[in-house]
Amino acid sequence: MADSLFKVGVLGATGFIGSPYRAEIRECEEADIVAVCARREDLLDKAAQEDGARVATRDWREVVQHPDVNFVVVGTPDALHHEAVLECARHGKHLLCEKPVGMNAVEAEEMWTLYREASPSLAHFVPFWTRMVKVFETARGIVASGELGEIVSTVFRWQNPRPAAMPLTWRDDPELSSAGTIADVGSHAYDAVRWIIGAEATRVLAHGETLTPSKADLGEINLGEALDWGNDGTKEAGEARKGGTVDYANLACHYSNGAVGTYLLSHTTFLRKHLAPELELHGTEASLSVDRWSGEVILVTPDQEKRIVATEPDAGFGNRFAKWVFPSLAPILRGEEGGGSHPNLEDGWITQKFTDAAADSVEKGCWIGV
Repeated sequence: MADSLFKVGVLGATGFIGSPYRAEIRECEEADIVAVCARREDLLDKAAQEDGARVATRDWREVVQHPDVNFVVVGTPDALHHEAVLECARHGKHLLCEKPVGMNAVEAEEMWTLYREASPSLAHFVPFWTRMVKVFETARGIVASGELGEIVSTVFRWQNPRPAAMPLTWRDDPELSSAGTIADVGSHAYDAVRWIIGAEATRVLAHGETLTPSKADLGEINLGEALDWGNDGTKEAGEARKGGTVDYANLACHYSNGAVGTYLLSHTTFLRKHLAPELELHGTEASLSVDRWSGEVILVTPDQEKRIVATEPDAGFGNRFAKWVFPSLAPILRGEEGGGSHPNLEDGWITQKFTDAAADSVEKGCWIGV
């Protein structure tokens, strides 16, 4: 461990996010997992054995304050990010914090401020993985080339249907989840678009619903277990109730460059994939269709001629820590200048201002400034 650049502590180590992250970190030569934290001891002991972690605890402070930990992965429910991230900054820990980074933009800004002002510099990464999907990288390059002209309109459809029988999880609890589907997948969608077109939203109008009927309440269950249970379809459920967060929303927005945008965001089982491209970009000179599922990037000119400009099927991310996280942050840990243009807490804060405004618009039924 003494020779490892990244000495890792993982909060939320046994959940839907933490488990695959730990598996990827274990494959990286420049990293060792020192400490793991989770609320369920049965899963925690197994995680510690898998990782060879010397510390396994239900107290996240033990991880953050551990002298042998220099990099903390925060993969807990949204409501548990803020305090942990602030403590990481105070103890000089480099950071990966899941998105949405907080429950609201006020929390997100406080996190970003502490890390921005840290001396010596602290590395921080927010996993907006959609940027790393090849078709979206291609779209960004085409926009930058000017081939579309000035961007006039964007359309993003993020339909991530959950199993009809999937039970309740913390994502259905407004005390733990920041704005439900709006913040969960809406943060990915908005970050990808703002990164591609180079403009921010200035105001937003949103409608949101909880379309999914009542779900089984199985108590403490993580998202991975809930997906498995829902896909089984043969198990009897106990008490059922409706989730307390939005699982469907449609958003309209204005951007700083004068363009307008539309977002359709859904976790409900009824809105299925593969019916339309995920992203459309419409410019004064041409339009672009971007579909990660087929891998096709299609350009349409004003005469309605269609041309496939790229075919890049989604092969999955592979090891995200080996490909993006550690290479981006390593220069900062070594005390070198720079560290790449990776998504960070500033992007998390900017994105959360948008999702906050959208959630506020759902409540008030009017345009909200971002």
